[in-house]
Amino acid sequence: MFHSALRARQAPSVQLKVGFILACSFTLTEFALFIDTLRLASDETDRSGRVNADWEVLSNTRHLVTLSCGMRVSPTSSLRDPMEFDYIVVVGGRSSNGQAVDGQTIKYLREAASRGARLTAICTGTFILAEAGLMAPHETCVSCLHYLDFRERFPGLQVQADRIYNLDATRGSCAGGSSTADLAAELVRRHIGEAAERNALEVLQIDRVRNAQWLQPRRPLTLETHDPRLRAAPILMEQNVENLLSVSRLAAVLGISRRQLERLFFRELNSSPALVYRRVRLERAKQLLRTSDTPSIEVAIAAGFENASHFGRVFRTVYGQPPSVWRRSRSMSENAGAANA
Repeated sequence: MFHSALRARQAPSVQLKVGFILACSFTLTEFALFIDTLRLASDETDRSGRVNADWEVLSNTRHLVTLSCGMRVSPTSSLRDPMEFDYIVVVGGRSSNGQAVDGQTIKYLREAASRGARLTAICTGTFILAEAGLMAPHETCVSCLHYLDFRERFPGLQVQADRIYNLDATRGSCAGGSSTADLAAELVRRHIGEAAERNALEVLQIDRVRNAQWLQPRRPLTLETHDPRLRAAPILMEQNVENLLSVSRLAAVLGISRRQLERLFFRELNSSPALVYRRVRLERAKQLLRTSDTPSIEVAIAAGFENASHFGRVFRTVYGQPPSVWRRSRSMSENAGAANA
């Protein structure tokens, strides 16, 4: 199954070694941030020597792997013994209907897991590990953009969409984007040390690293509750603004009955799911009104309203003025602020 190393073994100083599995249409940002954090932590300043860390791009073929942006990356190694690496990192990216990795790679990941290798998934790499049956009983961290899709495809798995990453003894998962650097920095700190982590972050111009408890920045509403189902509900609502979910469907995705969901909302928030959903939709509308010249009818549809008149009535009831007036007042206020800056 595993091929011998293509290059000589590293010097004993290497303290962190990572093997990357790149999915079809993987995202450059996540891959680059992870590797550059390793590269800069591996040597002094930005000399880029592989002193304290090393890495390989693993594949069972020598074919180039296409990124989501259309560029291509060449593998640097065959599917080597996973126990040579401290972590095997699966980098996902743009969702597609095609196969993200081939069957031989899935077999490799399963065998790696059976031998106790530490597997980490970035962005939609979590779907690859889950599809391979490798995320139970571990908690999976996904972007709030992918939460509903993950819950529907893998209803038996634990999943969270409020934190930026999760890391346990043998599994890691990350929402992606800039939080990839935070996860990589934690691995550097654990295996190489704080000085190496600090060097990498300084060169990358990152002034503060975020830990696993950090909340994802794209949160539709901040609900004052510790109940994970209520924290997840607004995320689902935001993902389904144009094509609205019924309260019954929302409850089913969260794994409870409609009556239980309504009781939770009234007990914790003194509100109904429908009213909170309306808040989410109106926040989407306000964002469009504030940042674009989108006509009111298109704003209404994008926010899940039947027509512009219905949207206008609801907006005026909640905010005390029609959408057009609110948009003009916001524009005037922002222009005045810019002139005084």
